[in-house]
Amino acid sequence: MSENKTGPTDVDVEDFLAAVEHPVRRADGLILHEMFSEITEQPAVMWGPTMVGYGQYHYRYDSGREGDALAVGFSPRRASLALYGLTYAPETAELLESLGKYKTGAGCLYVTKLADVDTDVLGRMIEVSYPYVVGTLGV
Repeated sequence: MSENKTGPTDVDVEDFLAAVEHPVRRADGLILHEMFSEITEQPAVMWGPTMVGYGQYHYRYDSGREGDALAVGFSPRRASLALYGLTYAPETAELLESLGKYKTGAGCLYVTKLADVDTDVLGRMIEVSYPYVVGTLGV
């Protein structure tokens, strides 16, 4: 069975965020880092070269494939912020209605900039998503 392509690394999260070229993504990344750290009470860990994760869970598919993944997190990509793990909990469907401007795809939530969303709602999404992912999706 093949190894997961993305796993935890020893790269320093603060160094990674300080090096983000786009000034809005860099500033938003620092705000997200503070939010995720405070809400999850988990240390930030770089997963692969660009994903900042908080907590992790072990998964096992019916096919037999298994591995570890970040529970919740984000990546300050060039075009937008990719937010991971925030759309699985049942409560998030209602929260998305009042979040603001976003897109979804492949289990991710994409936000162009934090100014486009209600950060209180985003914080609530982190609050409900983190325990859901760790406690429900993990094996």
